Amino acid sequence: MFWLNEKFLNNGFLEKAKNDFRGQGVGRLAENFVSLSVLQVINYILPLITLPYLVRVLGVEKFGLVAFAVSFIQYFLILTDYGFNLSATREISIHRDDKSKISEIFISVMIIKGVLMLASFGIMSVIILSFDKFRGDWLIYILAFGIVAGQSLFPVWFFQGMEKMKHITIFNITAKVIFTALIFIFIREQSDYLYVPLFNSMGYLTAGIISIWVVFIYFKVKIHIPGIACIYGYFKGSTEFFLSRVSVSIYTSSNTFIVGLFLGDAMTGYYAAAEKLATAIRMIYTPLSTALYPYMCKVKNLKLYKKIFIIVTIMNLLINSLVFIFSGFIVNLLYGAGFEITMNLFRILSAANMIAIPAILLGYPLLAAMGYPKIVNYSVIIASCVHLAMLLAVIPVINVYLVALITIITQIIVVGIRAYGVKKYKIWSIQ
Repeated sequence: MFWLNEKFLNNGFLEKAKNDFRGQGVGRLAENFVSLSVLQVINYILPLITLPYLVRVLGVEKFGLVAFAVSFIQYFLILTDYGFNLSATREISIHRDDKSKISEIFISVMIIKGVLMLASFGIMSVIILSFDKFRGDWLIYILAFGIVAGQSLFPVWFFQGMEKMKHITIFNITAKVIFTALIFIFIREQSDYLYVPLFNSMGYLTAGIISIWVVFIYFKVKIHIPGIACIYGYFKGSTEFFLSRVSVSIYTSSNTFIVGLFLGDAMTGYYAAAEKLATAIRMIYTPLSTALYPYMCKVKNLKLYKKIFIIVTIMNLLINSLVFIFSGFIVNLLYGAGFEITMNLFRILSAANMIAIPAILLGYPLLAAMGYPKIVNYSVIIASCVHLAMLLAVIPVINVYLVALITIITQIIVVGIRAYGVKKYKIWSIQ
């Protein structure tokens, strides 16, 4: 038990400790981490509730079709984001005390994202009309595109940069709980599968619209259209981050997409069921990475970072080891009998998670925050090229297990390059 006696209080010990923490921004980091952790708990619980329900009600093929549609629109999410979740977060974090600059950044980024969203819808429409694979189920892709629109409206980068993550938590939880409830109310049989992308899109759009209102009312952002040169400057400045995000999507979203193209909806369903569980586990650590990035950009508290990295890495190994051992029990509990393929895939992807988490923590929260974003971006660009090359090489004999095993190799490449960067720039030895 921790306690403070009267002598400590009279000597100002407690006040000094508070001031020290304020000076390093640790209090704000902790608040942001707690806010994002609450969000991630909800994000973790909701899929565990809805996933088994959707798999059982829709059947593995319709569930696979929905998963394929979502993986398809992930490319447009990457395009409309254009790396701003990293570049704009950094800019907002650096200039958050300058209201005029904050308004300039916000308006410029939102204009760019609006143009990219319209371009994305045009590209998607051409693809849907041009290929039979998409034309037959055109409506599901149109409904799923609402997720892209909602994410474009939601300025997560703004709240991250301002280190006001509680706003992200409130909006997301409210919207997702409401529209998750709608899934249980309206989805009763296989033919209701179109409601899944519809309700998801409605949730994202609602959260996006409310968040824009808060930015203008609470943060007092002013509407002033910057010049073309200024807007282009922010666009150009985020291009490197965009290339990095595109590369990441090749070895994340592309797996389900490739399985859907070559192995059909049923195999897509088995793969997506395993991947979503593995992703849910990986998302446990997202709040930490998200909160650490702007904090490290501004404070560069390496002593605290090292402690966090060691603790989280050990915790991650333990959690995923338990998942590997009890994967059969977990899959049977959630999906029922007949999902042996999903169970085996879940084991492989849990092994990939053991490598992925250290790779994430070494990336933007450390290397990029310390001034070396290029090696972070190069790590995923190189890894994605290798990943894509391996996928193309195995197409003649492709199966879901090969796709999952390729993911492990890709994660090893990412963490290897980032560890090399930490050693090369002697970051770990900085006091």
